[in-house]
Amino acid sequence: MTGTGLAGAPLAELVAAVRPGGPDADPAAVFAAGAWTAVVEPGESTAGALIGALGAHDALESLLLDAPPSQRPELGDAYRRWRVRARPDLLLAAFRNAAVIGARLVVPGDPDWPGGLADLGPHAPLALWALAPDGPLPPLARSVAVVGTRDPTPYGVQAAQDIVCGLADRGFAVVSGGAAGIDRAGHRAALASAATTAAVLAGGPDRLYPQANAELLHRIAREGVVLSEMACGSSPMKQRFLSRNRLIAAITRVTVVVEAGVPSGAINTAAHAGELGRPVAVVPGSVYSAASAGCHRLLRDYDAVLVRGAADVAELARDPDTAVALEGLDLPLDPLEQRVLQALGRRPAAVPDVAARAGLERSEAAAVLALLALAGAAADSPRGWVRA
Repeated sequence: MTGTGLAGAPLAELVAAVRPGGPDADPAAVFAAGAWTAVVEPGESTAGALIGALGAHDALESLLLDAPPSQRPELGDAYRRWRVRARPDLLLAAFRNAAVIGARLVVPGDPDWPGGLADLGPHAPLALWALAPDGPLPPLARSVAVVGTRDPTPYGVQAAQDIVCGLADRGFAVVSGGAAGIDRAGHRAALASAATTAAVLAGGPDRLYPQANAELLHRIAREGVVLSEMACGSSPMKQRFLSRNRLIAAITRVTVVVEAGVPSGAINTAAHAGELGRPVAVVPGSVYSAASAGCHRLLRDYDAVLVRGAADVAELARDPDTAVALEGLDLPLDPLEQRVLQALGRRPAAVPDVAARAGLERSEAAAVLALLALAGAAADSPRGWVRA
């Protein structure tokens, strides 16, 4: 890599230190993906679009050589901003410090890369740093986000714990932000239930925050996974917390909000989930409780769903191993009809969307939907198809 002065064996050695036993890949491309996490702010779409067009390696080379693509003169301002952090010594230090603390680098295309992040488009993370046990990272394809206030009531803590324990019994992983309050209650309940739990940080993997949760985060790193899209040395700052929330929403199937004020980080996570088309579940609270004001606003003004426990959340996740969605239906459904019914939720969906979720052709999905409508299991509303 011309811009850093690294090439061949030294570069491969640097990359191997943060990908022990990882999949084979071009060391220069992997290094570049990790280097970008030290250069740009999370979710910066300009960088995402540039890397999408050129690839991480060529984009980094053009930045280090201060040679933006001739067809993109507007990148000049971005390059000047990014070059402040794109010093070779800082990039190398980020990798060396990650190796010291045992952080692993995961890049798009790796088997461990969370598939839901693709829905973020140019705002997707450029790479992830992970603290986790040796071996493949815990799978998060079947996960639920549990978020809420940092100052919960005993009711909120109990509700979060009960939901997480019930989700653990159903084989779901639990994702949260590692913060105080509801986040901490969710992580602890998952660990107590021997379920996979992931904490997504707002700073680098060497900046466990809040410090009061350092012991908990170390335990999550030993038994689950701690993730960050920022390189070592990156401090957790307000804007980075808000950016971090989009990852929690994108990785998971459903975002559950257990007590949240207005405004709050939990409401921000719910907003990201809604933008991504993920279901937002809300645990109701007392109308007199400020801790539930944000939850009630989600229910009143937005397309959030009230949930009473893990069974309701599992239904929203459209879990194929959960019978909740079919309870009460005394219907002789064949496997194809069950697939289409599972593809329907509380939110109206157009036929092409149902077909994509069910893995069917559009005409086939439309025919099955008509049969389900005749059986009273589905209905065609003005906004799309829903479960009856």
